[in-house]
Amino acid sequence: MKVIPRSAFGQTVLLIGFLLFVNQVVSYISFALYVIEPNQQQINQLLAKQIRVVFIDIKDAGLRPKMAEVFHRETGIGVYREQDALKLGLATAGYYPYRSEQMSALLGGPAEVRISQGDEYLFWIRPPQAPNLWVKIPLLGLEEANFSPLIFFLGIIGVLSVAGGWVFVRQLNRPLKSLQRAAEDVGRGDFPEPLTEHGTSEIMAVTQAFNHMSKGIKQLEQDRNLLMAGISHDLRTPLTRIRLATEMMLEVDDFLKEGIENDIDDMNNIIDQFIDYIRHDSKDKAELGDLNALVEEVLNVETPADRHIHFIAKPCPELPLRHVAVKRALANLIQNALRYTQGDIEVVTGHELDQGFAYFIVSDQGEGIPEAEIERLFQPFTQGDTARGTEGSGLGLAIIKRIVDTHGGRVELSNKAQGGLQAKVYLPLKF
Repeated sequence: MKVIPRSAFGQTVLLIGFLLFVNQVVSYISFALYVIEPNQQQINQLLAKQIRVVFIDIKDAGLRPKMAEVFHRETGIGVYREQDALKLGLATAGYYPYRSEQMSALLGGPAEVRISQGDEYLFWIRPPQAPNLWVKIPLLGLEEANFSPLIFFLGIIGVLSVAGGWVFVRQLNRPLKSLQRAAEDVGRGDFPEPLTEHGTSEIMAVTQAFNHMSKGIKQLEQDRNLLMAGISHDLRTPLTRIRLATEMMLEVDDFLKEGIENDIDDMNNIIDQFIDYIRHDSKDKAELGDLNALVEEVLNVETPADRHIHFIAKPCPELPLRHVAVKRALANLIQNALRYTQGDIEVVTGHELDQGFAYFIVSDQGEGIPEAEIERLFQPFTQGDTARGTEGSGLGLAIIKRIVDTHGGRVELSNKAQGGLQAKVYLPLKF
């Protein structure tokens, strides 16, 4: 578990909160050292002077009763033996070691200070002049010196400051969130409208650069599609003329005619794959759909009459799908499996809710592929099909990977322990 957030927003708010906390602690310590501590010293000095006045005529640790009575009547300060003091509130008074040390220094001997809070704020002091007596000194108004409001207001100020910093940083980072979403759209092949340039000067500069880059990529994509459409048209026209010419060939040249027609079909398939790779269904928008229903649609079309494909449909929630693109990816995997094995083919669907993915698996019983070649098979024009007995254009798996990447998913190839190849495609439950 990471305590420090990874986002700039979270780190900035945490930094503001930390600095405010340090500021509050320093303020409180400064207040304690320069306000509270001098105030306590003045109170202790006042109490020490009063103790000296009480025992100014002491002789042999005795106190004139008449003097004590008059002093109590005029000042409220009383002198009691310990048993009497316990009855008057000494028993509930709290012991204060720090004040006792200070009082001992002021009175020139060991003294003990206790404080009780009730209707009155009472100081109980055992002076070194009369260790068997307790002096009770009431201080009116001291109970009002409560520092809880100070701590409360410091806390309120800290909370409001952090909240204000959170709002400020959130407002500052809002253009970055828009920029992130737009970058993800461009990565999937969608080109959003130019972003509004607002925020700080640095963010505006980044937004302007992104808009320029997105416009350039969009124009590049359009030029590439136009180029491929032109090449496709220009190539298919002579291929059509060649096919027409083969229809006029004599029967004695049937073997030659058949070879030419097969070559034409192969060239048309290669052109189709080029177009599929370039286009990757950029106009196909993601919509919530049922993965199991989509797989059934593809199987109804792609399953040959003389072959059987086992379909194991597990419960799967609806997820955002580019239906045409995902159908093409699944169809390519099924066609590859049908081409490279004569055994049964299995298609399995399911989902991993904790990971946020749904998946479909296409597995066959062919010869598999060497482990060292699996990763490079996803690169365009890489032919790994010779490992399974035939040759291909090298674009099939590249097309599948590109389709899956536009969904924010991933595709994995692996050899099964019992033989055969397995392709597992993960698609996110949220786009």
